[in-house]
Amino acid sequence: MSDNHGNTPAAWTAVIVALVGFVVGGVGLMLSPVSMPLFWVGVVIVLVAGVVFVVMDKAGLHQSGH
Repeated sequence: MSDNHGNTPAAWTAVIVALVGFVVGGVGLMLSPVSMPLFWVGVVIVLVAGVVFVVMDKAGLHQSGH
């Protein structure tokens, strides 16, 4: 198990970016009529969160600060 339990800049940044993606996608689904392009933008933002995490991990920002 990891010593940092996800408390790293890489993890927090990925979570914030993913949260923005979920909000954008959710707003797209709540509009009347439903905005599928906005929903798919949200999906892409969530996928970008994964890429951001991997890039920040490779840059050494997923290391334990303890």
